[in-house]
Amino acid sequence: MKFPFFPRLLLLASLSTACALAHADVVVVMAADSNVSSLSQAQVSQIFLAKSLALPGGDKATPIDQDEGAAARNDFYSKVTGKDAAQMKAYWSQLMFTGKAQRPRKVSGDAAVKSAVAGTPGAIGYISAGAVDGSVKVVLRP
Repeated sequence: MKFPFFPRLLLLASLSTACALAHADVVVVMAADSNVSSLSQAQVSQIFLAKSLALPGGDKATPIDQDEGAAARNDFYSKVTGKDAAQMKAYWSQLMFTGKAQRPRKVSGDAAVKSAVAGTPGAIGYISAGAVDGSVKVVLRP
């Protein structure tokens, strides 16, 4: 049985939309009791690229990263820094080789990020928007 072109196109469009909706947006979070209420995309980028180690107000920023290959990680770096996974790997390899910076602490998954952010003063991380709860507050929606 042959399908005409148009119905196949509609099926493909429907499947693409369903996949896009299944992938939650990423948000940048800090502890619920943090003094920081919001950050700009540029500020978050500077923190996660080790170009700035301070939050507004002067407190030390502690970035919390997710494991390589995590969907939230790829989405975050693409939206916030404009770099993909391969570019980030090369970026950190160069910084670490020259001794200019250390990679952010890595944890596995949204729950681990929330726990690390809630328990570390000045910590900042990213999670899927659907994982936000009372332990963290959103400071950026890239």
